[in-house]
Amino acid sequence: MGQLRKWREQDWVRIGTDGKIKGPCGTSKDTKNPDRCLPRSKAQSLSKTQLSATAKKKKQEGRKGKTVVKNTPAATVKLRSGGLIKGKRSIARGCGAVKAGRRKETLYI
Repeated sequence: MGQLRKWREQDWVRIGTDGKIKGPCGTSKDTKNPDRCLPRSKAQSLSKTQLSATAKKKKQEGRKGKTVVKNTPAATVKLRSGGLIKGKRSIARGCGAVKAGRRKETLYI
């Protein structure tokens, strides 16, 4: 099963700055600075303080004009099966023919 399909099947919820689940992701009234969204399973595994911290971080950075804001370390969603590992380097052959001795180095983030 593809990673995008797995992502779509997860139940994503909106997190308020008070640390509570506010409803389904994508239903925020503030379109210029939306709330933080997390999979429901991840949101339920975090404490109210951790949820509040990641939501506040998103809102603060959003006020500065940023649209993509990294989660706090506790709220980072990690892929469990066959996902990419952050910070590892590996050698990739690429899509087409590769000349002898010439390999692309790909950084998986």
